[in-house]
Amino acid sequence: MSTARDDGLALLRQMIPDLTSGDSDQLRLRDGFATGLGEQSLETVFGRLWVRPGLDLRARSLVTLGILIALRADGELRIHFPTALRNGLTREELEEVVFHSAAYAGFPAAALAGQVGREVLDPPQSTD
Repeated sequence: MSTARDDGLALLRQMIPDLTSGDSDQLRLRDGFATGLGEQSLETVFGRLWVRPGLDLRARSLVTLGILIALRADGELRIHFPTALRNGLTREELEEVVFHSAAYAGFPAAALAGQVGREVLDPPQSTD
């Protein structure tokens, strides 16, 4: 029988493959201050909430992006924009989430999300 942690780890490996280190079940999180937050998120957020029936991963990504935009959580948006693409959203849909959020979360929040989206989804091209 799997635990919430096992379920969360399996889901994270699917959604954010670079976050786990190889065959290990260790997340690549920084040691130090508040280190336990990663484990708490793994078990609670991903192992209990993201795996619930009722919404698929695509819908959960839409909801999550809307909330993160409203919170101006740019660090989390950097993770969740590419994750949303892996969960089936298109680039155009991601842009629509940003546009739509301007009406409900405010233009500054949407502008920040747009900036993060450009940085994450349109990285500068190398001129080598």
